[in-house]
Amino acid sequence: MKGYFSLVLHSHLPYVINHGEWPHGMDWLYEAAAETYLPLLREFNSLVADGISPNITIGITPILAEQLAAERFKDGFIDYLKIKIKAAQENREEFATVGNLHLEKLAGMWENYYQSLIDEFNSLPNRNIIQAFKKLQDGDHLEIITCAATHGYLPLLGNDEAIDAQVRIGKETYCRHFGRDPRGMWLPECAYRPSYQWSSPIKEYPKTFMRRGIEEFLFKYDIQYFIVDKHLILGGKNRGVYIDRYESLKQLWQQFEKNWTPPPEEKSRSIYQPYLVSSTGTGRVAVAYGRHEESALQVWSGEWGYPGDGRYLEFHKKHFPGGHRYWRVTSAKADLADKQEYVPENVEEALENQSDHFVEVLRNYILKYYAESGKIGVVTAPFDTELFGHWWFEGPRWLGKVLRKINANPDIQAISLGNHLAKNRPTQVITMPEGSWGQGGFHYIWLNQWTEWTWKHIYAAEDQMVELAEKYRETGDATLRRILNDLARELLLLESSDWQFLISTWSARDYAENRVGVHRDQFQNIVRILNDYVNNGRLSETDRKYLERIERVDDIFPGLDFTYWCKLPKETGPVVSNNSSK
Repeated sequence: MKGYFSLVLHSHLPYVINHGEWPHGMDWLYEAAAETYLPLLREFNSLVADGISPNITIGITPILAEQLAAERFKDGFIDYLKIKIKAAQENREEFATVGNLHLEKLAGMWENYYQSLIDEFNSLPNRNIIQAFKKLQDGDHLEIITCAATHGYLPLLGNDEAIDAQVRIGKETYCRHFGRDPRGMWLPECAYRPSYQWSSPIKEYPKTFMRRGIEEFLFKYDIQYFIVDKHLILGGKNRGVYIDRYESLKQLWQQFEKNWTPPPEEKSRSIYQPYLVSSTGTGRVAVAYGRHEESALQVWSGEWGYPGDGRYLEFHKKHFPGGHRYWRVTSAKADLADKQEYVPENVEEALENQSDHFVEVLRNYILKYYAESGKIGVVTAPFDTELFGHWWFEGPRWLGKVLRKINANPDIQAISLGNHLAKNRPTQVITMPEGSWGQGGFHYIWLNQWTEWTWKHIYAAEDQMVELAEKYRETGDATLRRILNDLARELLLLESSDWQFLISTWSARDYAENRVGVHRDQFQNIVRILNDYVNNGRLSETDRKYLERIERVDDIFPGLDFTYWCKLPKETGPVVSNNSSK
């Protein structure tokens, strides 16, 4: 064996239960479960049945775990699948009427596909997808890692208490669903920030103070490792993971690139090795694994990678009503009008050839590094889980083939990051600049002229939450604690990085802007209720009903405690400049 391959999947959706159905809302959750999570479970369980452990790392964000375990999702998911079956049946009759036998057959394929999902979902204990993944982890077949509570974009959150709460709740929610402590954490958008004298990027909400490095929060909660983009470890220019998928990001990038210079490359470091990260020199460290960009490009890029093969199912062209897809990619450059009909029989050859090719690509990188360094390295390949199945319909099957072929390859061993770290503890300590895996490697997708207004509201709410938590931290009043806990939930939902991302990509801009407004308004209303309660000593009937409605709608994180936002104690130790990369 000459090297390791560590596949990392990041599974996340914002909180959509009770916040819309179609086109934006619960259907996102249903689609991800139907097209990605259940198909991946099928592949992983098939591997295990054949005596092969997938040995992957999969992140499931706390807010996604809360949703997949909710009864509202389970019942709604079955209804969704039945609607998809009915639509396929109607499509089949329509195509038979016009004499298109091929599309009639494809409609039957969709009918069978969604019926099989009903059978698979109902066969899960308590219809719980989260517990199905837990069973695989309990059998040592894969590793599940956690994330910040609601996928808040940590480097841009306005105070350290907000980051601390996101990380703490991320760990606690993981423990509740998976019955153990997490070893790793997926930082939202792989976004990292070291310790330095930070100034607010929002002119309307100015403040400057010394910030903790993200690794310090991970260390506090015994999170051992995280994943970052290649350029944070090695320097140089990165290739963001989203720009090929969203045309609006290309426009944003053109604006940003004019005033941006990539950092110099660090020749002494290797993307094939993990590093201890510290920005204070105090011993509060966590281990960073870097994304192997070159091999990842083969997979996620619709233009350069495997999903762009003309034989695969086209994502964007759908038949309405029903939304089923009957066309193939044909060409990445082809207009939707020019897409040709999907031929499932032609896909198998593509999957075989491209899984062979990917394993050989990995092998070549591993052998080259081993020959040059004499060291056994690790290729870390992180992806959004939803690429496999949702964006790329055939992706789960391709992934299953890759893992089978790696299992049979004497030069490569698949391994989870936690298991790799247990065998290969790094000793070299580095510092890193701040950045993300977005295009350009910085924050501009989440902070730009279209999203600045959202941060103004987030910063105001975060500071008010800390003030109120500190003021009432010793209260024994159960009603007051209830109100403050409700307030904390609304802040967490307001902090979700999805809202800025959806605004920047224009993929669901109106929905995202509305959600920011909803959670900001509800936060402010709860503050008003709190003040009235403190002044009057009782809840009015109107306020009581309002809180009950909020608690039904945003029913997440049952063990939440508002005191998580109390002021953090001061910590001492040397810091480094925010632009240091050495």
